[in-house]
Amino acid sequence: MVGPYTTLLDATFSSTAEDPRPPFAAVAIAAVAGAFGLVAALSATRYGYYYDELYFIAAGKRPAFGYVDQGPLVPLLARSMDWLFPGSFVALRIPAVAASVAVVVLSAVIARELGGARGAQALTAVASATSAFVLGQAQTLSTNGIDTLLWVLLTLLVVRWVRTRDDALLLASGLVTAAAIQVKWLIPVFWIAVVVAAGWLGPRELLRRPALWWGGGIAVLAAVRGLIWQARHGWPHIGMGSVVRGQTGGLSGSLWFVPQTLYWWGLLSAVLVVCGVWQLCRSLRLRPYRFLGVAFLLVVAVFMVSGGRSVYGAGIYPMVIAAGAVGLAATPRRWLTIAAVPTVVLSVVAVVAYTTPWRAVSQYTPAPNRAAALSPSAYSELGWPELISVTAAAYRELPLQQQHTAVIMTEWYVQAAALDHGRSAAGLPPVFSPNRGFGYFSVPPETADTVVYVGGTEADLSRWFTSVVPLGRMDYSLGIPGITRDVTIWQCGGLKQPWSLMWPMMRRL
Repeated sequence: MVGPYTTLLDATFSSTAEDPRPPFAAVAIAAVAGAFGLVAALSATRYGYYYDELYFIAAGKRPAFGYVDQGPLVPLLARSMDWLFPGSFVALRIPAVAASVAVVVLSAVIARELGGARGAQALTAVASATSAFVLGQAQTLSTNGIDTLLWVLLTLLVVRWVRTRDDALLLASGLVTAAAIQVKWLIPVFWIAVVVAAGWLGPRELLRRPALWWGGGIAVLAAVRGLIWQARHGWPHIGMGSVVRGQTGGLSGSLWFVPQTLYWWGLLSAVLVVCGVWQLCRSLRLRPYRFLGVAFLLVVAVFMVSGGRSVYGAGIYPMVIAAGAVGLAATPRRWLTIAAVPTVVLSVVAVVAYTTPWRAVSQYTPAPNRAAALSPSAYSELGWPELISVTAAAYRELPLQQQHTAVIMTEWYVQAAALDHGRSAAGLPPVFSPNRGFGYFSVPPETADTVVYVGGTEADLSRWFTSVVPLGRMDYSLGIPGITRDVTIWQCGGLKQPWSLMWPMMRRL
């Protein structure tokens, strides 16, 4: 058994005479992770900034203990990378690539912790590496990618605790949980599911360990400042839940939650998830980890019923995938080869063909609608320089006296994020938006009597201004409809109320 002062790295990768785990498949996993990392790095050099990346940079420039739709960790990370490598969207994605490579490696480590031999470890690594979800998270810096890594690390710590009963792992779990809370508010679902499953099936000893509750205390303390921020701003994160349910279709969309999630994880992973659930519930070999299979099902059920996105809780899937690989590796080798080899080949072909962005911009046709363009696709990375250029030209159309008291305002937060990022170089005034997090960043100054408004309609803007006049037009052919395509830029003036009164009414999620 590993002592409490052994480092996590040594405890994870070393073997001793008392260690029941099989040897670590270092060469195979390094080869898989290396190939995946190369493809991920090349994929991250594609067209330009993803709109949420620009939003994270904007949030990072306005540091806070909380935001409307995420914690402070990713905005801080985005701002740091942008400060170190100004204007480089490729460098911005280094943490995303590193996180995805770590998911591949840690997934294989979980397979080893579950008793999987080299074949099971390698199969688990291949499953993660051929996942459209894991590769997709490497292509842009996102809260989902960082959150997934922390969930995978957390499940590894819990799985290892079951084998070693080393309470230092539970304290480490508290630290990982504290970090995950700074990314998203999803991780409590994991612990609720684990506690319920352990209380039902065991090991109930887990619930009696003081280290578990000390770790929980660390996580709660880390959440306090974020909760205070939410309370002071009217709990906007709860409102974001309604927005997400509207985007996913609510209860009707729940029917597609599991199929869509398995689709994004890929063919091989989908097969291993099904096998892994069966193994965790029925295998005597994995009986000590049976509660984690139930916890997995509870996590999926919670996010499915609540209308969550299919990426929610994605970090718990590698544990089940690893269990499936361990189970398959125990089958007769002839049947394993017949079943696994074609599945692996198809998974590799599918992820390379459909997830890697090798197409030239000239090969794209205009997006049919906003929903299609806003999905993780090339359209969401195109048109931002053009938006900055057109908005700057419209701003310069104003008389010089009005330019001194003007501000830029946008209908959508994604427009504001792009303009905020390019504001200094383009010579634009401060940028505001009543949408999403931008609505909580700051209120326009009372001296701002002229607004260059990007998007919206004359009828809607007339609710707030007495004068609404077209000033320019943004119509990038491959842009997002209503955001960088078919967009009017307006000159608005004559506030109907002071900004301090009007802004809370304009603000929306």
